[in-house]
Amino acid sequence: MTWMRWRPAIEHALYRPDGGFYRRPEGPAGHFRTSVHASARFAGAMARLLAGVDAALGSPPRLAFVDVGAGRGELTVAVRDALPAELRARVAFHAVELADRPAGLPAGIDWGPDLPSGVTGLLFANEWLDNVPLDLAERDEDGRLRYVEVAPDGSERLGAPLDPDDTGWAEQWWADGERIELGGPRDAAWADAVGALGSGLAVAVDYAHTRDARPPFGTLTGFRDGRQTAPVPDGSCDLTAHVALDAAAAPGHPTLLTTQRTALHALGVSGARPPLALATTDPAGYLRALGGAGEAAELTDPAGLGAFHWLVQAVRMPVPDDLTGLPGWQTLPS
Repeated sequence: MTWMRWRPAIEHALYRPDGGFYRRPEGPAGHFRTSVHASARFAGAMARLLAGVDAALGSPPRLAFVDVGAGRGELTVAVRDALPAELRARVAFHAVELADRPAGLPAGIDWGPDLPSGVTGLLFANEWLDNVPLDLAERDEDGRLRYVEVAPDGSERLGAPLDPDDTGWAEQWWADGERIELGGPRDAAWADAVGALGSGLAVAVDYAHTRDARPPFGTLTGFRDGRQTAPVPDGSCDLTAHVALDAAAAPGHPTLLTTQRTALHALGVSGARPPLALATTDPAGYLRALGGAGEAAELTDPAGLGAFHWLVQAVRMPVPDDLTGLPGWQTLPS
């Protein structure tokens, strides 16, 4: 039986060119539902956020929308379509994804595996960091953290003690717990993403936890065909683990860590029912508004999609007006 640490096992299972889970033709939408797929109101909120970034930057002649972990381009296309014509004409759209360019993706959308460099605008990573491969560690009988090794069938055993860098990360960010997901590779991936911006706003949205509430036994799991399943690294299922977003935040930037519910409310997404009087004066409009309210309620449900965490970082720009009133902004030391 072949054993390896979880990080290379996840990399192989999800991203190998000859059959990795995320290389499959059906894409993520064939297996699970994200905010992008739940409602066009999510893309509408991103379009509003991009417009706010544009205003905060003084309406530069060229603006970028960078969709990191773009799936099959659904969010990029929906944001493009939601923008007013004047702004859309100034925006360069970049979809960052390892999978091949989807057939039928509109011309003018840049597609590829690499982050653009030095762009100005909004970088948005929806459910990307939870799929950045990472190692797992467990405590042995003496309490020492050791790497967890995994076989292709999902069997596990303890391997070597942690390297110094992973030991340092665990001591700083996840001091307690029997099973720890070592977030250093995710921190590095997010630092690269933030570093791709010459100026603008970087936003990561994901299942997450913070240092005061780390799960004692970790969160690694699998998803296939819309259902949770055992995390077997054979390419048959998604492999995902919640993100230590507080650890990932790049230092030196105004930073907000909040929930999707709070962020989307600030961007005008409300699940409030339309006034009943509208049903009398405009029945069709009332039904449309009611349907929209239902979609907004799903996006902001505190027991569902609304519980996602947002990590928001401003890079050499003022905080957009839509977000300035949200509590919790701080500038992390460099």
